[in-house]
Amino acid sequence: MKNYKKITLTEQEMPTQWYNIVADMPVKPLPPLNPVTKQPATKEDFIPIFAEELINQEFTHERFIEIPEQVQELYKIWRPTPLVRAYGLEKALDTPAKIYFKNESTSMAGSHKPNTAIPQAYYNYKQGIKHLTTETGGGQWGSALSFAARYFGIDLKVFMVKVSYNQKPYRKLMMNTWGADVIPSPSNLTKAGRRILLAHPQSPGSLGIAVSEAVEMAAKDPDTNYTIGSVLNHVLMHQTIIGEETIRQMEKAGEEPDIVIGCFGGGSNFAGIGFPFLRKKLTEGKNIRVIAVEPQSCPKLTRGEFQYDFGDTVGLTPLIPMYTLGHNFEPANIHAGGLRYHGAGAIVSQLLKDRLIEATDMPQLETFEAGILFARTEGIIPAPESTHAIAQAIREARQAQKEGKTKTILFNLSGHGMIDLYAYEQYFAGTLQNYSIPDSEINNSLKTLEKII
Repeated sequence: MKNYKKITLTEQEMPTQWYNIVADMPVKPLPPLNPVTKQPATKEDFIPIFAEELINQEFTHERFIEIPEQVQELYKIWRPTPLVRAYGLEKALDTPAKIYFKNESTSMAGSHKPNTAIPQAYYNYKQGIKHLTTETGGGQWGSALSFAARYFGIDLKVFMVKVSYNQKPYRKLMMNTWGADVIPSPSNLTKAGRRILLAHPQSPGSLGIAVSEAVEMAAKDPDTNYTIGSVLNHVLMHQTIIGEETIRQMEKAGEEPDIVIGCFGGGSNFAGIGFPFLRKKLTEGKNIRVIAVEPQSCPKLTRGEFQYDFGDTVGLTPLIPMYTLGHNFEPANIHAGGLRYHGAGAIVSQLLKDRLIEATDMPQLETFEAGILFARTEGIIPAPESTHAIAQAIREARQAQKEGKTKTILFNLSGHGMIDLYAYEQYFAGTLQNYSIPDSEINNSLKTLEKII
């Protein structure tokens, strides 16, 4: 077996299809519900705000979807991304485990988000849409869509969670550079924003609130559509380009992972790395553990309830069957802004319910400790979101050391932290802290849910 540091693919070896895990799920996800009638939502319910081809992808059970040629060409700006053997981290941990990471930080936005931003902008462009709205937490999604929208000549408004807007000014500047209008959320531009500000004038915002504002603005204008960076089926499917590449790279290295890890906010990068390997588990009987790692301050997978809930705070979106903390839940102001979302997508929730994947939560200080160790051994400063996956990989490597077992661990480095250095500054200054949510707070939030399941 060859000892590679970096395993690459040629452009000719790039996957040309996205993988739709719904085709192989033993139990299919429950359908979304119309927010008014509470009946299963139809494609027509999504038409006012989504591109038609994206709606078709949302509902399809086809196993593989062809990637349009123009999207493939744009992917080649930075794809295929490298798979890297983390020899330095292995040495620091003195572990018998082999640790690999897929480096998604090499894109123009510094994260995995362009994998879905480009096709979403493309399908809207093909439909003749001139304006888009979206939300963003830490700013990675907003940055990615800003580039994609500009490339296809589409105007974009981004509602950025206010706490992240203030913490991450350079993300805003990236979006402005690519031509997007960035609005701190909650704002006075929408009924949803004004409603939140009336009740909570100092609200730091949340992804749920930002979704409400973006959806409301899109619904009012027939020339405007909405796009989303995570949670929904078509978004997760676009991200599987990550795992499909990784399968081919692991084969080149003569390896197969025992453990696959992704940080978890709404599910996009976790699905991107995990779903193609889950296919091996579902169709070939491979014993691969796939682990979602969420912040301890926003533990929907580990402490939430499986129930129908809105994807936004105000209740404009279809009801989704999900593990949720309640759509009114406002997470603590942690620096991993992309993980501060109250719910999980329907596919991930069903997979967890069926125990086909695992979930764990991670305290903030442990994630930064892991991120700094990774930076000092592998040279890449990771995004605060990505440090959650690194921290879990370190836990698994240390467990392998205790057991004296050789395990192959794979995680997705979803983005770099070069625009998140303020978070590291706060860590070094000793001002960051762990946030553990009391049961009473979660229970109070969940009490507002209508018990449909």
